[in-house]
Amino acid sequence: MTTLIADTSTVFSRELRPLLRDPFTIIFSMVQPLVFLALFTPLLPDDDGNALQWFVPGIIVMSCLFACSMTGSNLLFEIQTGSHERMLVTPLRRPALLIGRALKEIVPMFAQAALIVVVCLPFGFRFNLPGAVIGLVILAAFCIGLGALSYTLALASKNQEWLFWTVQQTLLFPLLLLAGVLLPIENGPGWLRALAAGNPLSYVVEAERSLFNGDIWTSSTLGGIIAAAAVAAIGLLVGVRAMRRSD
Repeated sequence: MTTLIADTSTVFSRELRPLLRDPFTIIFSMVQPLVFLALFTPLLPDDDGNALQWFVPGIIVMSCLFACSMTGSNLLFEIQTGSHERMLVTPLRRPALLIGRALKEIVPMFAQAALIVVVCLPFGFRFNLPGAVIGLVILAAFCIGLGALSYTLALASKNQEWLFWTVQQTLLFPLLLLAGVLLPIENGPGWLRALAAGNPLSYVVEAERSLFNGDIWTSSTLGGIIAAAAVAAIGLLVGVRAMRRSD
């Protein structure tokens, strides 16, 4: 276990170093969430002035979804350049190669969330600090699982790069829309609400909205914790197994 932790720390540091050297990549990745904020917020009903309170936590989850679902492309590039093969023959444990990469996704997620909140504060957005911290911890678990699944998809499509992007793009927007990030699901037809109920991202989004607004001890928070923990567990289980079989 000590060796696994040390190896995971090594991989985490390796993956984080390029991000620290070029932090502007985080700023550039903010363009899409900010465009959604600028274009969708005016379309939302704002009778009681709570449009941003409803929308901003969802946008934070959306930025996490976009970023983490594409992280497998970095591994694809390493596979194509031979860097991944060189990592496989090092003494590093195979599970650490995936766990360290997945843990790295927490850092840009925290940075993006902070930037979105700072941008929205002058426009009237307010948040509860303890609730927001709990919400980001839940989102961190979701990021780890989603990042691990993205790396698993990269390993499965290492000789067919188009397969990675086809699956990623096919799943991305249905997950986003069925989570009620952009528009409320409550007023949709029954079949749409049923699909949303089977989407783990829906529970994470509801938890983030409750927590950012200070409603900590609610069923939404519990649902978000369960959903994020399930995604993290499944992602790491599947990802570690795929990494062990990698060649």
